[in-house]
Amino acid sequence: MDQIVGKRPVTTFNGPLEAGIRAVSILSAAHPRALDLQRLIAFDYLLVHTGECGGPESLHPPAPLQSAELLVRRKLLEQSLLLMMTRQLVARDVTVTGFLYRAGENAVLFLDSMTSAYLQALKHRAAWLVSEFGDQSELEFRSFMQTILERWVEEFQMAERSLGSDA
Repeated sequence: MDQIVGKRPVTTFNGPLEAGIRAVSILSAAHPRALDLQRLIAFDYLLVHTGECGGPESLHPPAPLQSAELLVRRKLLEQSLLLMMTRQLVARDVTVTGFLYRAGENAVLFLDSMTSAYLQALKHRAAWLVSEFGDQSELEFRSFMQTILERWVEEFQMAERSLGSDA
């Protein structure tokens, strides 16, 4: 799905702008709640893979080792949140336990201006995701995510075996 334009790769769906739009969608659906970075990382993954967690059909097609996406999302999401904060689409609160993120004052207006079928589907899935998992305690949510990580380990083991690395 990625292309090379000039000397720079274009990363479809996974640049700071795309990840930022996903974050704004999640935070708007969660409003007035604020979320920490860890929950946002997990929600960002689940948002495009809702079919894996009993929700609407996934926005992105399945790919080999897609659970490994969780490993690369932190830096991307941090960049995305900073970008969205410059446009008041995301606000950051400082608490005694760390940073929390919430929808900024321009988030609703921004999302309402998005009319493509993909972005409508994204907003629908963000609302479903927050209604399904937004009120779960850290322990409950961590337990759920553990099942995702267990699948990830199985995927890596299967890939390793198919490459002949199994001794």
